[in-house]
Amino acid sequence: MSDTPNIILRANDVENIRDFDVYVENGGYEALKKSLEMGRDEVINVVKASNLRGRGGAGFPAGIKWSFIPKNEPIKYVCVNADESETGTFKDRLIMETNPHQLIEGALIAAYAIGAKAVYIYLRGEFWDVAHDLDERIAAAREAGFIGENIQDSGWDCEVYTHLGAGAYICGEETALLNSLEGLLGQPRVRPPFPANKGGGLYKEPTVVNNVETLANVPWIINNGADAYKAIGTEQSSGTKLYCVSGHVKNPGVFELPFTTTFRELLYDICGGPRNEGTSFKAMLPSGGSGPIVPLTDEVLDTRMSYEDTAKLGTIIGSASLIIMDDTVDITWVASKVTKFFKHESCGKCTPCREGTYWLDKVIDRIMAGEGTPKDVELIANVANNMQGATLCALGDFAANPIIHTIKQFPDDFAKHVQGDTEMAVAGD
Repeated sequence: MSDTPNIILRANDVENIRDFDVYVENGGYEALKKSLEMGRDEVINVVKASNLRGRGGAGFPAGIKWSFIPKNEPIKYVCVNADESETGTFKDRLIMETNPHQLIEGALIAAYAIGAKAVYIYLRGEFWDVAHDLDERIAAAREAGFIGENIQDSGWDCEVYTHLGAGAYICGEETALLNSLEGLLGQPRVRPPFPANKGGGLYKEPTVVNNVETLANVPWIINNGADAYKAIGTEQSSGTKLYCVSGHVKNPGVFELPFTTTFRELLYDICGGPRNEGTSFKAMLPSGGSGPIVPLTDEVLDTRMSYEDTAKLGTIIGSASLIIMDDTVDITWVASKVTKFFKHESCGKCTPCREGTYWLDKVIDRIMAGEGTPKDVELIANVANNMQGATLCALGDFAANPIIHTIKQFPDDFAKHVQGDTEMAVAGD
C-alpha cells in the first residue's frame, strides 16, 4: 500500500494548496491545458480507457457516461454531485475543503470533453460554508483565465456556479438533484429519458452528473495517462478510493487506498482495531445506510474493498462509508435507526417507499419496545421484500436492506427483542 501513489490527497500536505497560486505552482490546471490541446474525443477516450468508475455509489464508468452525451446538441451541462448526504460519508467535503481547485479543474475537463458551457456544483444545504469558499476559488480561477470566455485562448467558453440544496437526502439521486436545481420538487424522475439524453437532463438538455471524488481523479489521469491509472487497483476497480471509517475503531478518518486493500488491512493495520478494550468487531455498514449490514467474519475481513469483490459478498462498497460496530452493539437497534432515517428522507413520490418505510418504522419500533411477536418479524420481512425494485430510485431498496439482512445475518438479535429483552447496548456506547 505504501508504494501506491496518492491521487486524490496527493497535495494535501502542501501548505495553502487551496489557494490558486499555490495550486498552479504545484502543477494545477496543467491537465486542463493539456486537455484543450488533446481535443474532446481524445479526453473522453483517455478517461474511458482508465476505467475510472463513479465514486458516488453506483460505480458506473465515467468515460462511458461522458460518451453518451450527443455531440450535435448545442446546449449541454455538467453537474457536480456534492450533496454528500449518505450516512457516514465525509470524503467529498474533505476534497472541497482541502483542495478545491482539484475538483474545479476536473469539472472543467469534463465540461470541455462533452462540449458544455456551464458547470453546476450542487452542494447539500448544510455545506453553505464550503459553497462560500468555492465561490472564492472559482473567482480566482476565472480571473486567471481558466473560467469564463475563451478559456486559455481555446475559443471555448465555460462558467462554473455553486448551488445549495435544501438538505434533502433524496437530492443525492441524480434526477432529483436536477429537479432541485431547476427549482422543482426534489424527487426522482421517470427514466428514460436519461440525463445524458435530450429531454432528460438539466432544463431538458444533455447533462453529465458526476460525484466530487470522481472528478477529482480526472486531472491525475490526464497528466499521467490511462495505463498508469489502471496499473493501480484491480482489473475492474482502477485507481484508489477514499474510505471513510467511523464507529468503533481506534483511528477513524478518511483514507486513500488502492482497491486491492482488504477490510482487515484497513480496520486493523490502519484504523488500529476495535476502539474498546476487550471487544471485537461484529458488523459494519460498508456503504453507509444504503448498503446491507454485514457481519465482520474472517471471510469478509479478508475481502478486497473493490466493486467486484464486495459484490461477491452480496453487498456494495458504494461511497465507501464504513460504519463499524463492535460486539456490544444490538444490530436490531442499528436497523431501526437506519429505517427511521429512510422514513424521514423518503420523498413520498413512490407508494411502496412512502408506505413501506412508514410501516417498517412502526413495526420495528414495536419490536424494539419488547412488544413484538415472531409474526411482526415475518411482517417487516415481507414489507421489505415487496419494496425492493418497486420504486423510481434506489431509496426503497436502501430502506429494505437493513431489515432483510439483519433478519438473515443476525437472527439472534431480533429474537432477543421478540422475547422481551430490551436491555441490549446501542452503537456509540
